[in-house]
Amino acid sequence: MEPRAVVTAGTGGIGLETARGLAACGLAVTVVGRDTERGARAVERIGAVATGGEPRFVAADLASLGDVRALAAQLAAEGPLKVLVNNVGAMFADRQQTVDGIEATFAVNHLSPYLLTELLLDQLRAGGPSRIVNVSSGAIRAAKRTFDAVEPPGGYYGFHWYGRAKLANLAYTLDLAERLRGSGITVFAADPGGAATDMTHGTMRSPKIVSPALRLLWPLVRRTFERSTAGPASVAARSSIVAATDASLDGRTGLLIGPQADPVPAFRGSADPRTVSDVLRLSRQWAPLEDGR
Repeated sequence: MEPRAVVTAGTGGIGLETARGLAACGLAVTVVGRDTERGARAVERIGAVATGGEPRFVAADLASLGDVRALAAQLAAEGPLKVLVNNVGAMFADRQQTVDGIEATFAVNHLSPYLLTELLLDQLRAGGPSRIVNVSSGAIRAAKRTFDAVEPPGGYYGFHWYGRAKLANLAYTLDLAERLRGSGITVFAADPGGAATDMTHGTMRSPKIVSPALRLLWPLVRRTFERSTAGPASVAARSSIVAATDASLDGRTGLLIGPQADPVPAFRGSADPRTVSDVLRLSRQWAPLEDGR
């Protein structure tokens, strides 16, 4: 059986380029997304560089925890898993709520990958040595570091809330690495830096995604950011591909692979014991491994 990899949000942008990179390394890649037409186009592009098993597409709305559970059950039934790349990420200009009644930024960027990972641990053990890669973001530096509840106090500002959700996921990622140390599963975070994607050319153009104190400066900050992130998604995908496949990382775990595809120090707030404890509590509360509905 060909070694299997799963890439969420893998039908475009950084996710698609990550999937192409894994397929070129001989992995049979499954990409997850919402749109079947985009999925078909992605499979064609991945297949053009694949050196292992045939790529395929699975439809799922990763904003729905029910869909995440169904996806995990489908993937689990297919046997051992070598690589899981949680690439899914979303920033919203206005507050949104998922079908589960959860604020969407936290649900998509943290609860969804948390739940999918936890539900696939048995398959990753069976495929060991295996790797989990959770895609991070430099936006965590602008995060409000309070996790008493899913939603922080104060007004909704998409950029800050996105960074907060990514910080939650990074804290979970580093804790998971320690929990799984010695199990045959290694765990990495990957910071792609930036790329010309729908997010950078869409949501990030709105000044209302940052707090009022930053709005006057936001156009200048955004233009500077866009100039520094104007590279192709194929370059931004390097950190995820290296984290998932590079032999120099064999036996290592709990590392953040930075935009230059090298290990870099993790944001210190991600290891704060209270942050880790609160994130794990929220995760178990809002995305229980057993569907209690």
